[in-house]
Amino acid sequence: MSLVIGLTGGIASGKSTVSNMLKEMHITVIDADVEARLAVEKGEPAYQKIVAEFGDDIVLPDGDIDRQKLGSIIFHNAEKRQLLNSIVHPEVRKRMNDQVEAARTRAEQVIILDIPLLFESKLTYMVEKTILVYVDREIQLKRLMERNDLSLEDAEARIKSQMPLSEKVALSDAVINNNGSTTETKKQVIEVLKGWGITTQ
Repeated sequence: MSLVIGLTGGIASGKSTVSNMLKEMHITVIDADVEARLAVEKGEPAYQKIVAEFGDDIVLPDGDIDRQKLGSIIFHNAEKRQLLNSIVHPEVRKRMNDQVEAARTRAEQVIILDIPLLFESKLTYMVEKTILVYVDREIQLKRLMERNDLSLEDAEARIKSQMPLSEKVALSDAVINNNGSTTETKKQVIEVLKGWGITTQ
């Protein structure tokens, strides 16, 4: 029987770092962000709906969706963000479920669903356990500004668009504190999995 674990965090909390550690342990990681990108490619059902709702302004000359333009619309407008989510999320869930079934067929011991908005989107029903990658707000803000070359105002707007990490702690089965080094983080990941009876390679 496969154990399905939801991996989540906040923007710039280091979730991708933990995700990569799990992949290095030869654990299947199904990434919601990757599936969301694939779900909105030309020819996909979600693509048509997004262009119909948001207009041709968000389409690049090659026909792809201009993610930056779309991002700047939704980060400052909760209604538009909800609209986009209502189009993309059902498609992403379907794609992820198909991959979970495939991994179960291969009799994999553990399957990770990497979902940034696991709690916000009420997707915990898709998983049996949850792991939160946590950082202090000051570190999160600093990392986000450096990583995405954002102003303080833009970085704060992006963090505020998500549920605070402090609130997610109470909802999670396990918390990985990512304030320190990657070595410390990896040690915690191995401990959590061991606690759930999962042996890592």
